Amino acid sequence: MLPNREGQRVPNVTFRTRDHNHWVDVTTDALFTDKTVVVFSLPGAFTPTCSSTHLPGYNELAKVFKENGVDDILCVSVNDTFVMNEWAKSQEADNLTLIPDGNGEFSEGMGMLVEKTDLGFGKRSWRYSMLVKNGVIEKMFIEPEEPGDPFKVSDAETMLDYINAQAEKPKVVSLFVKVGCPFCARAKGMLTDHGMDYEEIVLGRDANLRTLRAVTGAVTAPQVFIDGKLIGGSDALADYFGIAS
Repeated sequence: MLPNREGQRVPNVTFRTRDHNHWVDVTTDALFTDKTVVVFSLPGAFTPTCSSTHLPGYNELAKVFKENGVDDILCVSVNDTFVMNEWAKSQEADNLTLIPDGNGEFSEGMGMLVEKTDLGFGKRSWRYSMLVKNGVIEKMFIEPEEPGDPFKVSDAETMLDYINAQAEKPKVVSLFVKVGCPFCARAKGMLTDHGMDYEEIVLGRDANLRTLRAVTGAVTAPQVFIDGKLIGGSDALADYFGIAS
């Protein structure tokens, strides 16, 4: 049975990392001392659930975590630093610190190192998350020990609900834009001014006019969606924010 280490200190480990083509040793003391840290650990970089849901969830909610007293969010995996650095780039995980537990020492010290030989992975970390204050584990969410790769309790929203169930989560914003479009620039400026992160769907690169028309019924950019609802163009977004024309 995987151990719950609440009330105990995190293992004392030195991680071998690469920063700007130089080897840098990072200790658990440096990562955890005098800090409130959220850690989530997973079986492997670039794997499906880790890439599509687990890591993106924490990356998207990172600002909310920090507003609620969290200093850092660490993603730990039994992968080498080169793999973790490339995964961070591909995920645009600028709000997280990816930690390469290449030898599995941290995962073993947590009692979370498990055999994944059936997948050709060797020894990897079981999926879990934890809240650590000044090096001491306050709370752990450990995925149930069942076949496969369960993902039920170590997600970002479960952790945020534990820290503050009333925390206001960010709105999900996407917008269709054209390169060089002044109205698109205006819309992005308004979103930035209101502290709203957004995803751009660039016409001519990520989608075409047929897609725009099929999704929005419009043929002009920008077209802004907030929490799945079509707001419309830059004037409609100004109305949404109560900005006078």
